[in-house]
Amino acid sequence: MNPNNIEKPRKSIDGWMISTIVLSVLSIALIALAVLLYINYNEQKTDVDTKIRNAESSARNDQSKIELEKFTLREKDPNREFVGPDDYGRVTFNYPKTWSLFINEDANNGGTFEAYLNPISVPPISSTQQYALRVLIEEKDYDKTVSGYDSLVKKGDLKSSSVSAGGKTGTRLDGNFNKDIRGAAVIFKINDNTLTIRTDANTFLTDFDKLVTTIKFNQ
Repeated sequence: MNPNNIEKPRKSIDGWMISTIVLSVLSIALIALAVLLYINYNEQKTDVDTKIRNAESSARNDQSKIELEKFTLREKDPNREFVGPDDYGRVTFNYPKTWSLFINEDANNGGTFEAYLNPISVPPISSTQQYALRVLIEEKDYDKTVSGYDSLVKKGDLKSSSVSAGGKTGTRLDGNFNKDIRGAAVIFKINDNTLTIRTDANTFLTDFDKLVTTIKFNQ
């Protein structure tokens, strides 16, 4: 028997087995790689989806804030008009329609005119209570009224400056009027009387500044 005839089939079988093993290993490797790629894809997709959802949620929150601000501004516009007593020079100005007005003293028979304005409702009248706006018209000399704040200006509690509105020049005060009241006030001379318009909290300064620009006097 020729030995060569026996070796050839064995070599063929060995070669086929090696090829099969190699292909199996490659197949397993490819499957494992595919699984890893799929897992990685899912993780990245989940991460992207989460970021998209967070971005959308943030955008909705931002839009809600914008809409709320627009609504608040719309609620304040148009404004209402405040009209003071004719006997005292008839001062007028515009104020947010969301504010309520309470006249404590109407000065029909002379004396002091007092009005208070505040969002929604006006709290009980008190010297320590904060209001969005106080309107005071007194039968008092303008210079004496202004000089009454000199001690607070010298201490640095209040800052005094000039202000113009409705064709008149007056005095503006900003800072601490007392331990309960921190805001701003404008003081004007009306005939023989003195007008003081004051906000008691910095919360209302934006509305106050806008309001001051609308002040008019019956001259």
